[in-house]
Amino acid sequence: MKIAFQMDPIGAVNINADSTFRIAEEAQARGHELFYYGPDQLAFEEGRITARGHDMTVQRVPGDPAVLGPRRMVDLADFDVVWLRQDPPFDMHYITSTHLLDRLAGQTLVVNDPFWVRNYPEKLLVLNFPELTPPTTIARDIEVIRAFKAKHGDIILKPLYGNGGAGVFRLDANDRNLSSLHELFTGFSREPLIVQKYLPAVTKGDKRVILVDGEVIGAINRVPAEGETRSNMHVGGRPEKVELTARDREICATIGPLLKEKGQVFVGIDVIGDYLTEINVTSPTGIQELERFDGINAAAMIWEAIEAKLA
Repeated sequence: MKIAFQMDPIGAVNINADSTFRIAEEAQARGHELFYYGPDQLAFEEGRITARGHDMTVQRVPGDPAVLGPRRMVDLADFDVVWLRQDPPFDMHYITSTHLLDRLAGQTLVVNDPFWVRNYPEKLLVLNFPELTPPTTIARDIEVIRAFKAKHGDIILKPLYGNGGAGVFRLDANDRNLSSLHELFTGFSREPLIVQKYLPAVTKGDKRVILVDGEVIGAINRVPAEGETRSNMHVGGRPEKVELTARDREICATIGPLLKEKGQVFVGIDVIGDYLTEINVTSPTGIQELERFDGINAAAMIWEAIEAKLA
């Protein structure tokens, strides 16, 4: 097959951690042809969806993860699969790319389905499952957020469309910084904030559970660094081996059918204690750690799911 990857600069990836690299590596091992381009090189040209990029061969060489051919223009309708894999922020640039890739429907399989990536971003899809989530409020109005804090005392405050742990604050019952943080966030962004009741179980880890085509395949735990609330690996969280619990499987059984129906082939959910906190569909990570800890080749399972869809 001909596979295109829309992703952030390939030269900067960590070959031992990056999920897109592992997916590309597995595709190459299966004999598929790889093409790479950045989201800035995606275009609509008089009815065609095009991209300027490079034929690519990936290699597990530190600091040199890919060999790229000369830059060339391609029509993405000529490809079998396009991977939407650039990292958030989930801003208008990101949303526009989903609209353009939407236009490939019926010609090229885009993974994950861009229509539903756009309509089901990480912190909003969980609102469909209130029975699985901690108390949550989304608001820009300081009085609404203040009332939530008064009710729950210890809260987590973060930008609605943030990622990688950036801008995440814990405000306990004695904290006096809510107004200042609200001023800071609303001063440079028009997006709302999301607040959730703080879950003490996060000190034992924030579990990343991987689903492929709606089915759970495994999990890793991400333990916050000492003195940190955030467990994201981008900010020093430590990945470790973990087993799936009955509650994890219950959560996955509840959300899995919807993910499969909406074309979300590779999804990573975040579970703290007994609660679902995010459903990551834009650019989930964790499959290399899962393979190291448990020997589960998630990349192979992902390609098997895609090949079955194309068959």
